[in-house]
Amino acid sequence: MKKKSRIVIVEDHPIVRRGLKQLIEMEDDLTVSGEAENAVQAVDLITKMQPDLAIVDISLKAGSGLELIKNIVTLYPDMIILVVSMHDECFYAERVIRAGAMGYIMKSEAYQNIMLAIRKVLSGDIYLSDAIRNKILKKLLKGQARSEHSPLEALSDREAQVFQLIAEGNRTSVIAEKLNLSISTIDTHYTHIKKKLGLNDTTELVQYAVNWLLQEGKNGSGSG
Repeated sequence: MKKKSRIVIVEDHPIVRRGLKQLIEMEDDLTVSGEAENAVQAVDLITKMQPDLAIVDISLKAGSGLELIKNIVTLYPDMIILVVSMHDECFYAERVIRAGAMGYIMKSEAYQNIMLAIRKVLSGDIYLSDAIRNKILKKLLKGQARSEHSPLEALSDREAQVFQLIAEGNRTSVIAEKLNLSISTIDTHYTHIKKKLGLNDTTELVQYAVNWLLQEGKNGSGSG
């Protein structure tokens, strides 16, 4: 019998974890060897299980998916990571690839596409939608100016995390707690984000972030 590829799922929503696990366990060549709901659990689980693949979400109740990816890659350079998230791929796909993941797929994709993404990265290839792949290739080949794209692309990964949490309605103190940073550090990130987005004050920043999240929802995305 062919050896099954072992997968761990890092996702803070129990229902989503259960759904992913059920889908994966239906496949003859795949099995779920563990689940984690936060970054600390994820590192412990990966250290213990040494899986073939880690499926990671961007948003975690404790910790950041982006930072987790970087930590996993630092600890285990050969670990294959696939991001499965509800967040807009236009905002996050390139970031997670730079962080060390092998692919990005949205949870709204069909079951067959998620399985395709899993097998693609397990075979050593990068999985991205055609639209995102073309976007990245155009930037590389044509050297397109950053200004031709969304202003949000100018944000650093940490600033993107703060922006996401602002959009979800979190106060400064909550964001600081979630990211394990001081309030003053978060305030500094606010200042940098406002400057990069051309916004005058925090009220404008909050409105911009909320409007972005609403637009993301209209495009079929959401929080998770």
